[in-house]
Amino acid sequence: MHRCLLLCLLALSLSNQSVHAQQPNPTPMALVLPTDNDGLLRSDEPGFYMFVDRNFEKQTSTPWEGGQYGYVRGPVRLGSKVVLMAFHEGLDIAPLKRDANGTPLDQVRSISHGEVVHVSDQPGASNYGRYVVIRHDWTDGAFYSLYAHLARVDVQPGRPVLPGTPIGILGYSGVGLDKRRSHLHLELNLFLSSRFNEWHEKNFRPSPNAHGLYNGLNLAGMDLARLYLERQKNPTLSVSQFVRTQEPEWKVIVPRRNTTLELLQNYPWLGEDTARPSPSWEISLSGSGLPLHIRPVDQSVTQPQVSWVKDTGIPHVYHTRKHVSGSGGKGTLTASGIRHVELITSDFLIAAPK
Repeated sequence: MHRCLLLCLLALSLSNQSVHAQQPNPTPMALVLPTDNDGLLRSDEPGFYMFVDRNFEKQTSTPWEGGQYGYVRGPVRLGSKVVLMAFHEGLDIAPLKRDANGTPLDQVRSISHGEVVHVSDQPGASNYGRYVVIRHDWTDGAFYSLYAHLARVDVQPGRPVLPGTPIGILGYSGVGLDKRRSHLHLELNLFLSSRFNEWHEKNFRPSPNAHGLYNGLNLAGMDLARLYLERQKNPTLSVSQFVRTQEPEWKVIVPRRNTTLELLQNYPWLGEDTARPSPSWEISLSGSGLPLHIRPVDQSVTQPQVSWVKDTGIPHVYHTRKHVSGSGGKGTLTASGIRHVELITSDFLIAAPK
């Protein structure tokens, strides 16, 4: 029975991997905004981003900056400094049109060519509320755009889309939102692991995974606003070129197993000198945990180990999404850091069923 279960898990893993790896007709990237709100491209950030409600040190405010990608939320005081410690992995785009009751009317559209791969039409099944994931097979790999907090979904999985294809209506479904703060949460992501279902079962049992491989935890978001702005200046800029310009916040060394890292199979441009034999890989990551670079190293390790972390003058948990603890030039993986590294390497064991 146990042997059958393991074989089934292996078959599921291989099936999931082939679903991601297949790129039948890769196309050059064409990127458009998902709504009529083009404030980002006109330097009107306050009109583009939806504000957040903030109550800090007995002061209430509604900063639009909280709708940006990055460490833009969760202020804490560290001595004389105020540090924003909560990471926001997407863009919160404000509506332009509302009816007499304040309900948003903005149409949401695909940002590029692709195929709808996931639709969650149950607002209570995720913090995203109603959301859609679209796969884009561009020339440098498969990337995934995510559209969340929708009031209505107008597409189904398997639907091909073009830049500007309508997919739903902007809304406020999901946790912690109201009509006043209706917005579209938009992400552009790398896919992390075809073993995600097993990883989720290992780490979050008995909590169910209602979204399969397209759970937000398996999608690593990049700074899409900056990509839009950079492509305004250079329309031929690719995602791979863009990601490689980002500076790492930390690096981790992991054992190099006999198998090739799935990340390198899906995104070969992440790698450097990958054909060189070595006992380990060193993976560079952004402050959000986005993989930026992978190279072979000669140091041997039996388990993941932080090899470098940027000294920002604050504890590392505040600029690594709580993946690394410590301060200064030293850092150690936290429990969440270990889980994240296991996911991006697809290197973890599953306990045998009792």
